[in-house]
Amino acid sequence: MKLKVFEAQQSLANFAAQHIRNRAEQAIGNWGQFSLVLAGGKTPELAYQRLATLNNIDWSRVHLFWGDERMVPHTHPDSNYGMVERSLLSHVAIPAANVHAIETAGMTPDSAAKNYSRTISTYFDSVPETDGLFDLVLLGLGDDGHTASLFPAMPSLKESDRYCVGTPPGRLPPPVDRVTMTFPLLNSARDVCFMVSGESKSETLREVLEGPTDVSFLPAQGIHLSDGEIHWYVDTSAASALCKVYPSD
Repeated sequence: MKLKVFEAQQSLANFAAQHIRNRAEQAIGNWGQFSLVLAGGKTPELAYQRLATLNNIDWSRVHLFWGDERMVPHTHPDSNYGMVERSLLSHVAIPAANVHAIETAGMTPDSAAKNYSRTISTYFDSVPETDGLFDLVLLGLGDDGHTASLFPAMPSLKESDRYCVGTPPGRLPPPVDRVTMTFPLLNSARDVCFMVSGESKSETLREVLEGPTDVSFLPAQGIHLSDGEIHWYVDTSAASALCKVYPSD
């Protein structure tokens, strides 16, 4: 695990965008495709805005997925897809077939999760060179310790087989049902990048990184890769409660 601290949220987002571009170039050079799992939240949104301005990304070879989604229309202000569409998709020449959104219209959380699991399986089957692994997964950290839509004390934390599941909301707004990727899928990624900013996250970040392990209480602690690196990109406010010294990029 590596941690890098930034003075401001925008500089964090800029660095994360560069990280995404570097991983894209590496993956496309190795096996001709780059699969990126997107996160919701303000800091990722800033990173997507910056990513849209960067050169040397062959968007025809980039495949986008979502780590979680709220069961609202894609045009709704709370939609993770909608945020990515506004900040990134509308500014880059990515083929529509490469945008693998979580469909919510006319679906229950469970049916949407099953449908998205099939979408992911179809992608992995179509590109055997990926070995069934995402190249990069972006994640955030909630004040309650959740990541993606893996909330404390929810059955989704114990899922061991399925790629995606439906889940009720946690205690943080908005109070809508979700679809989320599960630990088995997220933990099989080649690379994970957490983006965390703001003083409200500082105690939670300290507990996740330095406290005792209790995934049922702090789901973000459930992210651990068997092979690959976990990067934590945090601003000074979020890092203000940390006590230990960490390796950096």
